[in-house]
Amino acid sequence: MSSTPPLTATDVMAIAAEREIRFIRLWFTDILGQLKAFSINAAELPDAFEGGMGFDGSSITGFNAIEESDMIAVPDPATFAILPWGDPAHGVARMFCDIKTPEGIPYEGDPRHVLRRAVARAGAMGFDHFYVGPELEYFYFRDAKSTEVLDEGGYFDLTTLDAGSDLRRDTVLGLEALGIQTEYSHHEVGPSQHEIDMRYADALAMADHCMTYRITVKEYALKYGLHATFMPKPLFGENGSGMHTHQSLFKDGRNAFYDERDPYFLSDVGKAFIAGQLRHAREISAIFAQWVNSYKRLVPGYEAPVYVAWSRRNRSALVRVPMYHPGKEQATRMELRCPDPACNPYLTFAVLLQAGLEGIEHGYELPDPMEKNLYHLSPDERRRLGIEQLPETLGEAIELTAQSELVLRTLGEHMFNRYIEIKRQEWDDYRVQVTPWELERYLPVL
Repeated sequence: MSSTPPLTATDVMAIAAEREIRFIRLWFTDILGQLKAFSINAAELPDAFEGGMGFDGSSITGFNAIEESDMIAVPDPATFAILPWGDPAHGVARMFCDIKTPEGIPYEGDPRHVLRRAVARAGAMGFDHFYVGPELEYFYFRDAKSTEVLDEGGYFDLTTLDAGSDLRRDTVLGLEALGIQTEYSHHEVGPSQHEIDMRYADALAMADHCMTYRITVKEYALKYGLHATFMPKPLFGENGSGMHTHQSLFKDGRNAFYDERDPYFLSDVGKAFIAGQLRHAREISAIFAQWVNSYKRLVPGYEAPVYVAWSRRNRSALVRVPMYHPGKEQATRMELRCPDPACNPYLTFAVLLQAGLEGIEHGYELPDPMEKNLYHLSPDERRRLGIEQLPETLGEAIELTAQSELVLRTLGEHMFNRYIEIKRQEWDDYRVQVTPWELERYLPVL
């Protein structure tokens, strides 16, 4: 991990003066993980750091109603970065903000606060780091109104088919200019589908990175006259876009998941953490797969896992524990394969951490790994083995979440109630639609 000390408010003001940065965008997210921003003049930086900048939160999805809408955005100097797109002559920078009430109390509807609270629980249990390494897949299309692909390439293809190679390279350079380390970039399985992998980081920094990654991918696509989308399943009959999420806990500089004496090289902590995520997977599904479209991806046969089990090699399981390599103890981790890249990363990392900590605190037992291809088992065989399935629709998922004491504790009452309300409305809006599929299927014969 980077050993550079985080920037302070003084550092930020000095850099802004030295680089002649005129405007600073203050970034935060709404309850659904949509990026929100407003700009301040560099001259306002001292005030912003001292007391935050006020704004009206009543129009932000999931924030307070109009009668208590005053909010304060307090910039986090450690997240200062100069944006690599736009006019180089008039530098623009950004900082992520924590949202507070006028009384200076963290606002309970701020997703960043929800994740901070989860990380604090891990700290209280003796863990110094919750490291996360998500792999966000996405598609390039000709424009925002169609799903016309740029190529017919496949996984790791490097041919003229991969029309996104130059665009992907520019995007990687843009991410690095923003201080985000990348490890891999490649063509994914679907036509015009891509992935850039960021180096793992602490959960809060990584959630910020995910937000930055999504807008960076979109901004560079726009420069090429194209559209990038993180929609989970834009193309029928092709793989959807996932966000496989690698996770580990560290304690006193050591990986808390590793145990050299265990046949799987997993400690009791690691096993209980994985067991927590498996046991609570169904009730947190509406957080890591939060859109109607998410459940078009979570179907058997397209590399998206739907069966609640873990494995070491088998990619049809919800959780994979990558094989241990001697000398790589620190790399011991679990990979949750069901989240998608259109989730709210702050809430997703928060519920994953809380579910894992629940497993540790209550000593959940990890079942045996399932090394068979779960798609090939009959429903009866899966039932006999006690293998549950993720919800099949957002409607089913949100009702499970509505009953979840874990999600209520993770989000807090205000955000929990708003989230359930917003998602139930989305499901209702979808349910009453008459789709082209129905018209094609039924209109001629019924």
